[in-house]
Amino acid sequence: MKALVIAEKPSVAMALASVLGARTRKDGYVEGNGYIVSWCVGHLVGLCDASEYDEKYKKWRYEDLPIVPECWKHKILEGTKKQFGILKKLMRDSEVNEVICATDAGREGELIFRLVYEQAGCRKPMKRLWISSMEEQAIKDGFASLKDGSYYDSLYQSALCRAKADWLVGINASRLFSVLYNQNLKVGRVQTPTLAMIVDRNQKIKEFTKEKYYMAHIKFDDMDAVTEHFQKKEDADRVAADCMERMCEVEKDDVKEKTVRPPKLYDLTTLQREANRMFGYTAQQTLDAVQEMYEQKLVTYPRTDSQYLTDEMGDSTETLIQMLLGKMPYAEGLEYQPDVSKVLNSKKVSDHHAIIPTMEVAKADIGELKERSRKILYLISARVLTATADPYIYESHKCQITCNYHTFYLNAKKTKQEGFKTIEKKLKQFFGII
Repeated sequence: MKALVIAEKPSVAMALASVLGARTRKDGYVEGNGYIVSWCVGHLVGLCDASEYDEKYKKWRYEDLPIVPECWKHKILEGTKKQFGILKKLMRDSEVNEVICATDAGREGELIFRLVYEQAGCRKPMKRLWISSMEEQAIKDGFASLKDGSYYDSLYQSALCRAKADWLVGINASRLFSVLYNQNLKVGRVQTPTLAMIVDRNQKIKEFTKEKYYMAHIKFDDMDAVTEHFQKKEDADRVAADCMERMCEVEKDDVKEKTVRPPKLYDLTTLQREANRMFGYTAQQTLDAVQEMYEQKLVTYPRTDSQYLTDEMGDSTETLIQMLLGKMPYAEGLEYQPDVSKVLNSKKVSDHHAIIPTMEVAKADIGELKERSRKILYLISARVLTATADPYIYESHKCQITCNYHTFYLNAKKTKQEGFKTIEKKLKQFFGII
């Protein structure tokens, strides 16, 4: 008897097959060592269009709204019928006694597999592979601890609910506004609110009115003490003239010691923000690069909302840090004592832990990576170092200075401990940002 393993993409299927010892290539799958490893090509099955429920919905009319199916229908998507046919045949193969879902370990990956499983009418026992890394050991550990597919039923229902919500809003709202305004308008559950936020922000920028003001300055070394705002330039000039070559007196110095904790590890959203801020990459460009490196076994699973690692990952994280210190070019000469306890918290890890590099990086030729992937890998690696470094400690000074009866204000900082800022500065210097 054989186990049928279904991955989300061909590249992931090949990585799994290599570890499982399945090496005989067939049309649409790989076989060997008691396994058949095949793949989806993204979504193979999707929800039917409104017109496939009733012919009258082919024409968009106000009277037909809202359209809410009593029984939801699915269909095999155009362009993927061949691969669906292969999977359906394999699921019905008498030699296959169980099916293992090995799609991406997340809500969407669960939906991709389940729809194929349901559409094919498969009733064979289902297991679930749930891994956050494509490293060989992670794959072996994952197959050694497979869970029953029913354990993830709620995740599937969540994904199905999301898909139906998208359909209901997209179909009904798009038709409603298109009919009302007599033009083809697309409205989406996520797309439209996001666009509304962008438009609103853009409008505020357009309506912003600049107000000119003037200040007198007293400069010494890197310090810059300033007055309050003056509406007229003559007033600022007068204060400057009164204080020319006059003695200053610090009347008040409010000193506070402040501590800035190291940043947390990256989840997908914070990584996308940082890549945009540093390099101008879009969210999709960053996701594509991380997904590609995930499939190359260089980083862990990208679609995560956690910024922590599980408690049992302490030793492996310390080993990873030592590797990164020797491998990353920006870390040359860097010395610090990592405290991995700062990034360990199993209670704050749900499906997947934070995005970190894998030990495969040690063997990889980073210079051969695409520029975008290489830069993002440096970001992810640096975040592991900064997240486990000491805090940044400084003194803040809020000074009130008097000069010839005029008051000036000065805000200054004095660093007491660089901490993680040392690593951030090294990274920015490496990229030529500062």
